[in-house]
Amino acid sequence: VGLSTPRGSGTSGYVQRNLSHLKPRDTVAPYPKDFEKMKHRQRQPDKEILEHDRKREVEVKVFELRDRLEDEGVDEEEIEEQTSELRKKLLAEHKGDRTNAKALKPHQVHELAKAKIEESEKLRKALKISEDYEEGSHWRKQEERL
Repeated sequence: VGLSTPRGSGTSGYVQRNLSHLKPRDTVAPYPKDFEKMKHRQRQPDKEILEHDRKREVEVKVFELRDRLEDEGVDEEEIEEQTSELRKKLLAEHKGDRTNAKALKPHQVHELAKAKIEESEKLRKALKISEDYEEGSHWRKQEERL
């Protein structure tokens, strides 16, 4: 790319790139024609993981109660009775659980996905968008007219 030797050329031999060179533009359209690839797909939460997290949260509270009662010296039958009552109560509360999306942490991916789906559904209903609406269908109709 440069001179084999800068001797006698009156230069230092340093080679610069041509910054004024314009690269040829792409001949493809500025947007892809395949809308299916560009279509956003909502990540579906795993129901089993969500259920497991709920049950784990309940069991943590039950274990805390059991630990506190054992420290107080309550007999085993009374502990079993109170923990089973608390477990039933907490499981009943968690059946129709509406979690606060702002309280979720970034590592709670499935809970965040569920909250996002619920938020999208609320927005769709508020804007009165039909359930069978397909994203990008307006552009296809416009393309057919041309």
